[in-house]
Amino acid sequence: MFPQLSAGGGNPNKDVEVVSPPDDTVAALEFSPASVPQTFLVAGSWDSKVRCWEVEASGKTVPKAEQSMDGPVLDVAWHDDGTKVFMASTDKTVKCWDLASNQTMQVAAHDASVKTCHWVKAPNYTCLMTASWDKTLKFWDTRSAAAIMSLALSERCYCAAVDYPMAAVGSADRGVALYSLEGKPAEVKRVESPLKYQHRCVAIFRDKKTKQPTGFALGSVEGRVAIQYVSPTNPKDNFTFKCHRSQGSGGYQDIFAVNDVAFHPAHGTLATVGSDGSFSFWDKDARTKLKSSELLDQPLTKCAFNHSGQIFAYAVGYDWSKGHENYNSAKKNYIFLRPCFEDLKPRST
Repeated sequence: MFPQLSAGGGNPNKDVEVVSPPDDTVAALEFSPASVPQTFLVAGSWDSKVRCWEVEASGKTVPKAEQSMDGPVLDVAWHDDGTKVFMASTDKTVKCWDLASNQTMQVAAHDASVKTCHWVKAPNYTCLMTASWDKTLKFWDTRSAAAIMSLALSERCYCAAVDYPMAAVGSADRGVALYSLEGKPAEVKRVESPLKYQHRCVAIFRDKKTKQPTGFALGSVEGRVAIQYVSPTNPKDNFTFKCHRSQGSGGYQDIFAVNDVAFHPAHGTLATVGSDGSFSFWDKDARTKLKSSELLDQPLTKCAFNHSGQIFAYAVGYDWSKGHENYNSAKKNYIFLRPCFEDLKPRST
């Protein structure tokens, strides 16, 4: 896979560079769903744009189209049929981008920046779920201007994940609200984060046997990830692990933010990316690290697996983790692709 392409961007991991990358940091990265025969990748970024590439079998990327919002794009989500992409922005709206006609239409609105958007496909309904810094979680039938349902969050939304019939929303007060989306969306329980510091990313994992969503991974700015089951059979099933840390000077440890976490769609193992400029692959069941990358010279801000779990994509750019004084406008933003199926196979037990 990708044998004939040379690695780009001086990447020490020899990964394939996506052509025509965004002009500012990538905040959202999503591959097209299984319903589409080709592989497309969309990225939303702080330059207020969403771009779409086709990823050919060779790893070659072809820019297809782009759309703009009136503010930085904080999240993107694919419609399950692969014909549309939803784009959430600091301009307080979500737009639906129809890829065939290349037209956009507003489908959701909040009173503050929209942090997350997810397409929900249930047996008896479909809707768009949006969460905002206005402390609300809303559900939309994209054909009407008013939300079908609005639920209060305890604080601003910082991260969210959906894997039907479960949704998880992390908020600024270190809370995680869990929802059941069956029949109609309803809050099931609210838990306090087991991590002491602000969380930044959340992803839902499935039970290996039943294949049903059963828990979530939560990443924080303090180089740590929590693995939490919704209903643990044993309290010891819940645990946290350190990551994205390095030995600093004078015996101190340098600790970096975990910017994103994603579960492999086939193996159930996970990837993390961090402000230290690395990605790592983990087996949560064996509680072991499968692989860690060589360091890049900028933070990794986002990652994604394609639906078959063959390709791992990650975005490289400044995340302001070291303040404005460490911003270097000469440094480009990148998105890299790597074949990952073998690297993410769980440890044989």
